Amino acid sequence: MAKILQVCKLIVWDECTMAYKRSLEALDRTLKDLRDNKKYFWWAMILLSGDFRQTLPVIPRSTVADELNACLKSSNLWRYVKTLQLTTNKRVFLQQDETANVFVKQLLDIRNNKVAVDTLTGFITLPTDFCYITDSKEELIQRVFPDIAQQFNNHKWLGERAILAAKNKDIEDLNATIQTFLPGQLVSSKSVDTVMNQDDVLNYPTEFLNSLELPGLPPHNLQLKVGTVVIMLRNINEP
Repeated sequence: MAKILQVCKLIVWDECTMAYKRSLEALDRTLKDLRDNKKYFWWAMILLSGDFRQTLPVIPRSTVADELNACLKSSNLWRYVKTLQLTTNKRVFLQQDETANVFVKQLLDIRNNKVAVDTLTGFITLPTDFCYITDSKEELIQRVFPDIAQQFNNHKWLGERAILAAKNKDIEDLNATIQTFLPGQLVSSKSVDTVMNQDDVLNYPTEFLNSLELPGLPPHNLQLKVGTVVIMLRNINEP
């Protein structure tokens, strides 16, 4: 990784608004050290991509002032950032989908506080044509993936639909429920849960190793059916 950072000319940082200013400053210091140069980012172009209407992860016992002071715009490096705004929705432009154009406008109105608010509950009132409210997780799955038992091998059909959730735990629960609709038996694949050095057995018991859920890696007990669509985030067995 160090060799790559030494020669790269462009670094794309997606969802940058979810990072703290110290992360940006740490990248700056890392590039300076790796390239033995004191210029900011050693002239590598850093593309910070994100929506600043999103918020940072909540800091425990933090105040609004703490949150603002932690964001990227509070960094001393922000004065070297040139802001560019995207104005064209490519899905609407390429597909000429007017319904998508209406949906985009509705989303912007919600983000910009231009929708009605219920005085009693304090909740916003969604437009009647904004979405369909489901009463259960199973109904949501049936709405998004009707006839999935017959269509799960149709990648084009799958590529036209998705369920989004705020938390990874919700996605895991949805994926597990969706798999119950697929034909076949679940196959369990468990990760290695023993240490190589027997002197570390007491420090790293099997129960502890089984409980680890590392970002970008499958869970300890990965349960799949034949034909289940998966996304490979990392190839551990690279050439």
